[in-house]
Amino acid sequence: MSNSLLQKRSRGALPMHKLALPLIGEQFFRILVSSVDTFMLSSYSEPAVAGVGMMGQYVFFLQILFNVICIGSTIILAQYLGAQKSEDELNHVAKGGFAMTMISAFVLMLIVLIGTKPLLSCYTLEEEVRESAYQYFIIFGGIGAPFTAFNMFQTGLLRTYGYTKETFIVTIVSNLVNVAGNAVAIYGFAGIPATGTAGVAAASVLSMIAGNIMMTIFIRRKSDIQFRIFKSPKVPSAVNKKILSIGVPTAGESLSYNVAQIVIMAMISSLGTFAMNAQVYTNTIVRFVFSIAVAIGSAVQIKVGYYVGEGKKDTAYKNVFKYSLVATLSSVILILIVNLIKAPIIGIFTSQAEIAELTSKLLIFSIYIEFGRSLNLIYVGALKGAGDVKFPVFYGIFSMWGIMVLLSWFLGIQLHWGIIGCWLGIGTDETTRGIVMLFRWKRKRWQTKSIV
Repeated sequence: MSNSLLQKRSRGALPMHKLALPLIGEQFFRILVSSVDTFMLSSYSEPAVAGVGMMGQYVFFLQILFNVICIGSTIILAQYLGAQKSEDELNHVAKGGFAMTMISAFVLMLIVLIGTKPLLSCYTLEEEVRESAYQYFIIFGGIGAPFTAFNMFQTGLLRTYGYTKETFIVTIVSNLVNVAGNAVAIYGFAGIPATGTAGVAAASVLSMIAGNIMMTIFIRRKSDIQFRIFKSPKVPSAVNKKILSIGVPTAGESLSYNVAQIVIMAMISSLGTFAMNAQVYTNTIVRFVFSIAVAIGSAVQIKVGYYVGEGKKDTAYKNVFKYSLVATLSSVILILIVNLIKAPIIGIFTSQAEIAELTSKLLIFSIYIEFGRSLNLIYVGALKGAGDVKFPVFYGIFSMWGIMVLLSWFLGIQLHWGIIGCWLGIGTDETTRGIVMLFRWKRKRWQTKSIV
């Protein structure tokens, strides 16, 4: 697409529902498949569920590190698109982000391959749980790291240009590949023996490869997406510095949260396999609840970037409150519905009475968590899209460790409230932090933080 055509296209005019609805579908389907994974794995082995669930935190940790570059690139791209920057400037951001993302992926792959055994030695685990955790993390977290990183980068690129429908299609196909691979790994097929956790991890890697192939085709077919690796000049160092200056602090908020979650999971692991499984099953269920808020938060980040790039900061200010209201109402209503029909839902995952009872209790406390989480997802996304990245990081680090981890330890371990105490700590952090981010948005300090 020529510069003249790009100039005629107002990215901020793209309707919010066209950004958000495919993202909601994508999040819902991704979580549905993940839940099917957990259900399939639970029919194979309860220790496997615990091991994979525990290492899922570390896989997410790796994805946050990849996002240091991906988020920085997409925030800059959104504002550049709103400001109608030149094709070369857009391509420099995409090309620089791609190179740094892949370098970080290969470095992290080596760290996982070398460090997984020492990491697991820090946990008190049953041997079967330990073996499942090791197999899953080495294959998916280690060998699969470059494929996951490339998948995340291409997804961010398509979304930022407004092509969320395409990422939805990719999610459907790649996750169906994952389910089929899991079925073979867990149940065997046509003489192929069941390979359990190792096969489940390999299926996840295969689904990433399938997704990458599809997204590469989509990107090449979209004439307005500027991503030419070999046919453009060298990326100026100033562009890479700008990506890192946005990406590092922006991802810091997510990084801190995930490390805090890993610490809390270590506390929960000391409470036994029942507690760990209840944690995994509850998280699997509530992901459906906050999928709408996650999707709207992602769309808000892109939309605010467009508005800020176009100089429409007052429009961004007013609309974010509307987006937040929709996300929060959706989260609260959905978690209430889940609690009304939770018995048959829990029965899908486990028949053990102790785990089912514990999961049921956690779902009640999830009402508290999801209210605060929805505020966080929208207002932190809006602040990031506007370029205000430092405040969410600094306050987030304080809140996650000073409230979430500290309260989880005090209530769950010291007062012996168990996993319920941990969830109260998590809910208090989410709610207070969400309210603080709302007030940050209301005070409009973010209006002085734009990149362009």
